[in-house]
Amino acid sequence: MKIALAAPPFPSSISDGLHWTAQLVKEAAGQNADIICFPESYLPGYPGMNTEERTPEKLQAALDEVCAIAKENGVAIIMPMDWYQPQGLLNLAWVISGTGEKLGYQTKNQLDPTEDNIWEPGTERSIFEVKGIKFGITICHEGFRYPESVRWAARQGAAVIFHPHFGGSNTNGPSPTEWGHKDNPYYEKAMMMRALENTIYFASVNYASRYPDSASAVIAPDGSCVAHAAYGQAGITVADIDPALATGLLAKRFKENLYR
Repeated sequence: MKIALAAPPFPSSISDGLHWTAQLVKEAAGQNADIICFPESYLPGYPGMNTEERTPEKLQAALDEVCAIAKENGVAIIMPMDWYQPQGLLNLAWVISGTGEKLGYQTKNQLDPTEDNIWEPGTERSIFEVKGIKFGITICHEGFRYPESVRWAARQGAAVIFHPHFGGSNTNGPSPTEWGHKDNPYYEKAMMMRALENTIYFASVNYASRYPDSASAVIAPDGSCVAHAAYGQAGITVADIDPALATGLLAKRFKENLYR
């Protein structure tokens, strides 16, 4: 399977986010990618990125447009969004097939403490499948701080875990130059561990900000970095993954009864 990681700039509006979605999905199709993943809360943008009113109607219209983009390009899309449900506003990621069909969504279940007043936490985990490849999704904080979210999917047969996240700023912060450097924030090292400790691929996706905490990257089951984005540059990163290497060996050896 060929996967693409989208690194767009912060969206100034839902319309701007959809513009970048169409452009980056088209680029992914041009490189024969089977699926592309966008960063956390990309539509309408992580809180603070823009002030556009986030109504259920606007979000539904945006999702419909993303489905049309997927169908037009024949590329499956993982689109993180804010989404209204009876229990409140959720942070989730929709999975859309290359024919434009909604396959379901994964909620962010472990919120960062600073997000408790923004979203309601989700309560369920899901496994998805595109072109015969099973995958899971863990969103930002829960993938970095709650490795159980990744292990669960690996134990359900997922070959790759997609990790849309947001870390960085356009005003201040670190200016990393080398992926995985010892002086970088810990996030890229956590990506390596999520893959290595479960023997699966881990595909982490961040925005292209001026001062990023991490770069989007695909990590192999042995913990090595297969490909990563350039810091601060909008675009896509495309990588081939070999599902046969994602055995989930270490995840499957987990002795759950020892921790009950």
